[in-house]
Formats: sequence, structure tokens, C-alpha cells
Amino acid sequence: MDFQAFINDIVTNRWNVHGVEAIQQGQLCYSWGDKTGLHPIYSATKSVLSVAVGIAVDEGRLDLSAPLTEYLPKAALADMTAAQRKAFAPVTLHRLMTMSVKGFPFRAEGNDWLAYSLACPLEHPEIPTFDYSNIPAYLTGVALTHAISQDAGQWIRERIFAPLGIADCRMGRCPSGYFYGASQMELSVESLCKIGLMLMQGGVYQGQRIVSEKYVNTATSVQQMNREGGYGYFFWKYRDGFSINGKWKQKCYVLPKQGLVIGYLSHIEDPSHALVESMEKHLLGIE
Repeated sequence: MDFQAFINDIVTNRWNVHGVEAIQQGQLCYSWGDKTGLHPIYSATKSVLSVAVGIAVDEGRLDLSAPLTEYLPKAALADMTAAQRKAFAPVTLHRLMTMSVKGFPFRAEGNDWLAYSLACPLEHPEIPTFDYSNIPAYLTGVALTHAISQDAGQWIRERIFAPLGIADCRMGRCPSGYFYGASQMELSVESLCKIGLMLMQGGVYQGQRIVSEKYVNTATSVQQMNREGGYGYFFWKYRDGFSINGKWKQKCYVLPKQGLVIGYLSHIEDPSHALVESMEKHLLGIE
């Protein structure tokens, strides 16, 4: 691993990378840049939500094979038309977390995101089809909130961040106050890599179990195929491991066979793959 060569590429190319960490065999071996400052992680928020869901599943509070409608507030159910209830009948939490419901716009709009999301005209909802959107994560967060009878954001702080030693974060919410599980979270690269390390260790951090190994293995394995190589429960398949991905190159790569976690927070809006290619060349030895 030539960490300095990777950093040289970042500096030379003036890539807008905030910070980088590399953890090997459970130990921080390399760090560069802003280690503790908060930065937007965009869709990497979804992976944090997945862990929160996993804890509820472990405790028997959520059943991923159950329809979403079982975990909606009564008022929202009452406002759904018969056609809406029929369309959402095959939509389970498993389907939402694997992005396999076709027809959602990319994000909810207006002042009532839940009503907007439940009114979306789904396309053949009985057929699993990969279709990436922020709405499935938002609906999953709503379902989690009602399943645990607690604010999902607070659940994350108490059940994930506190045992990981993550004291500083920011979270976004919808106009109705629900934790927005799809995006709008800010973390440090150190915090993101702690999450990656916990997952690599099968749900355990510093001897404390946070989520079950069974859930971690299921969530980070391919549940729905796509052109990127596969998707789990808000995790992406990456080589022989998996990754946590944000919109503008916020990344945490977890490679359990190598005992390796590599994370970086950036804000790079161009579609180039130069940053990941440099990481793979210098840190993973892939030409």
C-alpha cells in the first residue's frame, strides 16, 4: 500500500478531498486531511439507516418480509385510496431496502413527503426491478420510526453512534419531522470509517455488539442485481467486499478478506473515475 502516492495524486490533481483514512486489521494505519470535521455524506446516510434497521430486526421489532403498510401511521393509511393500497401491497421493507420497486421519482417533494411518496404511481410493483431513488430510504426511515416507537435519528445516535464514540453529527429531516434516511447527514471521515470497521468485524466494535453478524452478512451481500454488480440493504457490492457510497464521491470501501477499510470524504461533482482508480492503484495494487 502506497498511501503517500494516493495523497500525491489528490494534491497534484487538486481533487476536492476533505480527508482519507485507511484501517488494516482493525488498526488505523494511515490518515490524511480533515479527520474529524463534519461533511455531507449524501446517500451514505442510507447505509447508516440500514444498520439502524438491522438492530430493530435483531430485536424482533421489524420484519423485512412484511409490507410497508404494516409500519405506517394510521392517518397515512386512512388517506390512501384503495388503488394506492393495492399498489403498495407487494412493497415490503426488503423491496424498499434493495431498491427493487420501480416508479418512484428520485426524491419526495412538497410539504408532506409521506403523502407524496405513497401517491407515486408504481410500475408493476409485484416485479422486483432495480430502480434507485431516495424515496425507498425515506419510507424505510418512517417505518423504522413507527416500529420502534422512537425517533429514528435518536435511535441512531443511541444505538450506533454512542457505542462507536461518535459524538458529533448532523441529520436532516422531512417537513413533517421524520428522520430523512436517504441523505442530509454529515459525519467525519473518522466516523464513517468506524462504521465500516464495525461492519467488517461482523457488527462488533471494541468488543461491543451493535448489530448481528447475520444481519451484516445479509445486508452487505447481493440481494438485487444491477449494472454496478449488485446491491444489498442500502450497500453496494464492491469487488470481494462492499461499499458505502455518497453522491459526490463520499466512500467507505470494506474488504473483509484483506481486513481493510478505506474511507474518504470528498465533494467532486464530475463523473470521472480518476479518484477511485488512483485509490485502487496505490492502496489496493490494482492496475
